[in-house]
Amino acid sequence: MNNGSKELAVDVQHVSFRYDNKKVLDNVTLKISQGTFLGLVGPNGSGKSTLIKLILGILQPDEGEISVFGTPIAKLKNRHLIGFVSQKANSFNGGFPATVLEVVLSGLVAKVGLFKMFTKKHKQRALQAIASVGMSEYINHNIGELSGGQQQRVFIARALVSEPKLLILDEPTVGIDIKNVESFYSMLAQLNKQNGLTLIMVSHDIGTMTNHASHVACLNKSLHFHGDSEQFHHMDNSALSKIYGHDLHLLTHDHHHGGAH
Repeated sequence: MNNGSKELAVDVQHVSFRYDNKKVLDNVTLKISQGTFLGLVGPNGSGKSTLIKLILGILQPDEGEISVFGTPIAKLKNRHLIGFVSQKANSFNGGFPATVLEVVLSGLVAKVGLFKMFTKKHKQRALQAIASVGMSEYINHNIGELSGGQQQRVFIARALVSEPKLLILDEPTVGIDIKNVESFYSMLAQLNKQNGLTLIMVSHDIGTMTNHASHVACLNKSLHFHGDSEQFHHMDNSALSKIYGHDLHLLTHDHHHGGAH
């Protein structure tokens, strides 16, 4: 497990949660060290999105507690420490009249204030965030002109501009074409390694993701596995199929662990 001497980014202790009377999470304990790139996997309806909402403080657990950077989530004042990118802004209005730079700057509104002017320093920070996701040449393009994958990079830059220490991504590759998914994961692995950013990523694409993530947590109501991606790759298919309730074969690639550790 990855809770050695490194400080914890997220500490989930004996958390259970119900929607109405249906138990969605059952006694989940999960420790995520700072600097980890964690892939959160599990079948549909396994509680992944619920766990994310609990870590973000959007929902409160029925039992147990969650701390982020050593502070109970309900008491965390520096919410900008957590960045969140939801499932592809599939619902995003492509006709929205904003440039890439404007979209990314909007990520500073919570920090700066709604009607405050952005300073040169803020713009510099936005340009850095855009550069870190490889989108510098598009700063003056309208967001609606970009492909799904490019838009998704911009939304990550928007989350990065407030300088979070933890970035949570919920199915960010939905709507990104296959050939761009690999470079998208490589970008995330680079952000994780170079900036020491802690990443939690929910994904259905187990094969590709576990080639890049450093650790994997497999959830189906309770936590069935938590370890590094090497250990996950060595799980036998019958154990995985039991968790998922159907046969599952990991699709891995030859460049094994492209950016995992």
